[in-house]
Amino acid sequence: MNIVASLVCGLIFGAGLVISGMTQPPKVLGFLDIFGRWDPTLAFVIAGAIAVAGFALVRRARAPLFAASHLWPTRKDIDRPLVAGAILFGVGWGLVGLCPGPAVVNIASLSPRVLLFVLAMVAGMALQGWWRSRADTTSAHAGMSTTLAPTDG
Repeated sequence: MNIVASLVCGLIFGAGLVISGMTQPPKVLGFLDIFGRWDPTLAFVIAGAIAVAGFALVRRARAPLFAASHLWPTRKDIDRPLVAGAILFGVGWGLVGLCPGPAVVNIASLSPRVLLFVLAMVAGMALQGWWRSRADTTSAHAGMSTTLAPTDG
């Protein structure tokens, strides 16, 4: 049942990206260009996302529909990897007008620009995974303990 629920959620998410215009880099870049020809229409997408997230937070006390328990994040700290990732995400979004979700939806266009972006994104994920495993191995050899599991912060 989890696979079906994930598929349906992914289809709804992808359809929402297409309908809202989030898969159109010029529209996204127009929204990000607050000092130029700013296009505020994606603010409605953001408002809709906040409404959905708000509904989810209200439901937080109840059991989820398709899982045994909620998988809410437990970490509350802001560390260097989080800040670096946020900066890279923002720079990539600002330069190209795509973030990971719309980029995956746009693979169907077979646009060389989109394919290059997705390949770079996958390479970045692989590099980060390699870097993290290298750091964990180095820390373990140095007698230091690293905790990647969520903490109560």
